[in-house]
Amino acid sequence: MRLKAKYAVAVAAAGAVSLLLMSSAIAAGFARADVAGEWRYFGGSKRFDRYSPLTQINRDTVGHLQVLWTRPAVDSLLTQEFPDLSPSNYLRGTPIMVEGVLYAPNGVGLVEAFDPTTGKTLWVQKPFEATLKEAAGQSTRGVDYWAKGSDKRIIAMRGEYLYALDAATGAVRSDFGDHGRISLNRHTPDHAPFFGFNGPMVVGDVIVVGGNGGGKTGDGYGDGGPEKEARPEDIRAYDVRSGRQLWQFHILPLAGEPGHDTWGNGSADFVGDMAAWAPLSADEALGYVYLPLTAPTNSYYGGHRPGNNLYSDSLIALNAKSGKLVWSFQMVHHDLWDYDNASAPTLGDITVNGKRIKAVMQPNKTGFLFVLDRATGKPVWPIVERPVPKGILAGEQTSPTQPFPTKPPAFDRQGITSDDLIDFTTKLHSDAIKFLGEYVSGPLFTPPSLRDDPATGKKGTLDMPGPFGSGNWNTGAFDPERGVYYAVSETLPGEYALIKPTSPNATIAYEFPEPATGQTPAYGPGPNGLPLLKPPYGRITALDLNKGDRLWTVANGDGPRNHPLLKDLHLPPLGTIGRPVPLLTKSLLFLGESSDALFGGAGVSGPAKFTAYDKLSGAVIWQATLPAGTTGGPITYQVNGKQYIVVPVGGKDYGAGWIALTLKE
Repeated sequence: MRLKAKYAVAVAAAGAVSLLLMSSAIAAGFARADVAGEWRYFGGSKRFDRYSPLTQINRDTVGHLQVLWTRPAVDSLLTQEFPDLSPSNYLRGTPIMVEGVLYAPNGVGLVEAFDPTTGKTLWVQKPFEATLKEAAGQSTRGVDYWAKGSDKRIIAMRGEYLYALDAATGAVRSDFGDHGRISLNRHTPDHAPFFGFNGPMVVGDVIVVGGNGGGKTGDGYGDGGPEKEARPEDIRAYDVRSGRQLWQFHILPLAGEPGHDTWGNGSADFVGDMAAWAPLSADEALGYVYLPLTAPTNSYYGGHRPGNNLYSDSLIALNAKSGKLVWSFQMVHHDLWDYDNASAPTLGDITVNGKRIKAVMQPNKTGFLFVLDRATGKPVWPIVERPVPKGILAGEQTSPTQPFPTKPPAFDRQGITSDDLIDFTTKLHSDAIKFLGEYVSGPLFTPPSLRDDPATGKKGTLDMPGPFGSGNWNTGAFDPERGVYYAVSETLPGEYALIKPTSPNATIAYEFPEPATGQTPAYGPGPNGLPLLKPPYGRITALDLNKGDRLWTVANGDGPRNHPLLKDLHLPPLGTIGRPVPLLTKSLLFLGESSDALFGGAGVSGPAKFTAYDKLSGAVIWQATLPAGTTGGPITYQVNGKQYIVVPVGGKDYGAGWIALTLKE
C-alpha cells in the first residue's frame, strides 16, 4: 500500500494529475490525437510495416527538426523506490501511441504511460511485489492495446509473465489470470523458463504469444551448445479478458501430425527450440496471425535430426481464433547456420502483372526476402530448389537443395569468393585473400566444418552471412502506396567452426564453441582488424515488389573509414554495422546508427547519427547527431495538429531513454 500511495503522489507531481483523475483524463484523451496519426503497434500497425502517411515532417521541413523533450528509460518513481535498480542501456521499448497517450516498456520491462507532447509521466506500472527482485528485469520491444467500450487494456509481457493492465491507471486487471498476470513458463516437470523480448499481439479478443521458452537442459553456449535435447517453444493464445488459455500450436509436430516425418531417427522426441522470438504480424480482416520460426537444436549441427525439420525456419499462418494451421512455408531446410526468420513478417498489397495481391514479406537471415500470398502461402514469384554444397562432418546429412527466390534479388551479400573481398588497396586485398585461404568458403549454405581440422589445415568455414544474419528483428519497412520494401541489413560474415564437445554432459557429436575472446570483431572475422568483405557494411536496399526489382542500395553511417589503415584514403561512408530500425513516412525514411548496447555489441559507442533519406533515391536529406545510438524503433504520430518523432536510444556514457523531435515553431 505504501508503494501505491507513493506512485500516486509522484505521478501527481510529474504529470499534474493524480491516479484518481487519471482514468477520466485518459478516457477523454489526454491530448487530442488524430486516429490516422496514431502508432497503434510497435511495428506501426499489426501489418508491421513501420509506415506512417503523415506529411508535416517532409523533405522541405525536416531541416527544422529539433529536440522537444527527453525521458529516462526508467522513471524516477521506480529509481527512488529502488535505488539499487540498475537497468541495462539496451532500451528495447518502442512506444505505441493510442488515443493521445504513449505507452512503452521501460528499461526494466515495466510499462510506463506518458504525455506524447511533453514526455511527462501519466503512470508507471508497479512491480507485482514491492521488492527489488520483482522490480528488476529486462526491457522488451513493445506492448499491445485492446479496447471494447470502456474496457481498455494494455497487454504486456515481462520475464515469464503476461500482464493485462488498465490503460487509464496502469493497475493490473484482477479479472485476468492470477490477479492480473499469467505465468508463461512451460508446463513441464522442470517448469521450463520463458522469456520474450518482442511483446504479445492481440488479434480480435485473442492474445498470441511467441517468445523463447524451450531452453537447453544443461550447460552450453547459446544456440550451439553440447546438447541435442531441448523443448519445442510452442505458440500459445489466451483470452484477452480472462487470461484463459485458448490453444497451443505445436511448432514441432507431434506423432500423427503433418510434418512429424521430417524428423528422422526419432529426433522429434527430444529436439526443441524454434521459437517465434521475432515480432509477429496479423491480418485482422482474415483473422490470421503470422509467426516467423527459427532454428532447432543444435543450430549448427544436425546429424541427430536428419530431414527437413518442419516447422523450423518456417513462416506459419495460424487462424487466431482456433490456432489451426492455415499454411506454412519453410525458408531453410535442415538448418546448420542459425539462419532464423529473425524479422517480423510484413503485410502489404502489391500489383504484379496487373493482379492485386495481398502479400506477406518475410526476410530471412540469409538476405532473401520471401514474398508470398498471405491468404494461401503461395509464392508470388517462383521459389526454386537449388543444389547447395554437401557437408563433410561425420554423421551430418545436409539438405541437397535449399529454396532460392527468383525475385526479388537478395538484399545483401551471400557466400564468399575472392571477388567479394576488400580492395581499398592492393595490399589490403592481398591480405584479405590470404585470410580467406585459411578457411573453407564458397557459396551461400556452405556447411560448417571442424575448427583447426588437421585433415584440411583449415580453421573452419567462413560464410556470409554469419549467425547474426543480414536480416534481423530490425530489418523491414514497407511503403503501401508505392509497393516498395526497404531492407535494413548488415554485411557481417561469420565463422562456422565446430569442435568435439568438452562437457562431460554432452549429448551431441559437435558443438559450436564460444569464441576464445568471448566475442567476435565488430565487423566479423577479417585481416588487420578490418572487414573482410567490400562495403557497405550497414546498408539500406529498396526493393520494388510490384516488379521484384532492386531500386537502390546505400550505406548507412561512416563505418570503419576512419580506421588507421583507411583514414588517409578519404573513402565515402562505408556503412556502420548494427541493427537500426527504419521509420517510413510519406516522403522520408528515417534511420539511426544502432548502439553497441545491443546484443552482440555491434553498433556505435557514443554519439550517433540519425538520418532522413529520400525514400525515392536513398539520398541523404537531413542528418543530426543523437547522444547515443538507437536501441529500438523510431515512431511518428500527430497530436493537436503537430507531428512528432520519438526514438529510444542508449549507451554507456549516456544511459538510456527516449528522445522526442518536432519542428521548430
